[in-house]
Formats: sequence, structure tokens, C-alpha cells
Amino acid sequence: MKLIIINGPNLNLLGKREPEVYGNKTFEDYFADLQFKFKDVQLEYFQSNIEGELIGKIQEVGFSYDGIVLNAAAYTHTSVGIGDAIKAVTTPVVEVHISNTHKREEFRHVSYISPVAKGVILGFGLQSYDLAIQSFLK
Repeated sequence: MKLIIINGPNLNLLGKREPEVYGNKTFEDYFADLQFKFKDVQLEYFQSNIEGELIGKIQEVGFSYDGIVLNAAAYTHTSVGIGDAIKAVTTPVVEVHISNTHKREEFRHVSYISPVAKGVILGFGLQSYDLAIQSFLK
């Protein structure tokens, strides 16, 4: 099984950014934990702060991978283009968020990804990624 985790803007700052919301662990450290936990899964990771690069990566892997775990971060609530990219590919996408976006500002209650995603996991901290990976294994 070949899966990719795609993270959007500001998630490169995990471990430094708002630790009360996002915790103290960097995503790179957490990704190493995921690779160890899911040894039978070929896991890849991509992060960008640029919307077009995220769309490009979705298009690049969207016909050949078994799944995409996507945390588009703030682009979740603003990017019709990312939603359209997901609709255009055949690889299923699970939308994840570290925080419960419904407990945050009202603009974060709208997602352009949820309507075209296989499922949505939010509010479980970094464990949201574990749950998304598990959803592809079942």
C-alpha cells in the first residue's frame, strides 16, 4: 500500500507554532513514528505553504497512489482549486485536522475538501493522521 501525507501552510511550524493547540512535536519527528508504526505501508510526506504546489502534488499522485491523507490547513476553508483537484483524481483522500475546526473561528467551519473527500478526521491531535492511515487499511 502506497500512501502520502500532504500538509498545507504553516504545518512546517509544528512543534513551535501554538503548542497549546498543535503540541510540541515536529511533524518530521511524528512522521518517523508513523513510518515505524505502519512498517507495511509505503508512506511519503509532502508539505508546502503554496496552494499551487499542493494542487500539483495531488495531481501527481492522484492516479497511482492508494490514498492521500490531506491536511490542507487554512486552504481547507478557502481553496476551491484544491477541492477541484481532489474531484479530478481517482485516489481517495481523507481530510485531517489536528484541531477540532468546529471549535474554532466560524470561517473554519466551512471546508471545500469535505464534500469530495472519502472521510474527515479532526480534533484528535496528531493521532488524526494515524486514524486516517488506518482507514485505508480496513
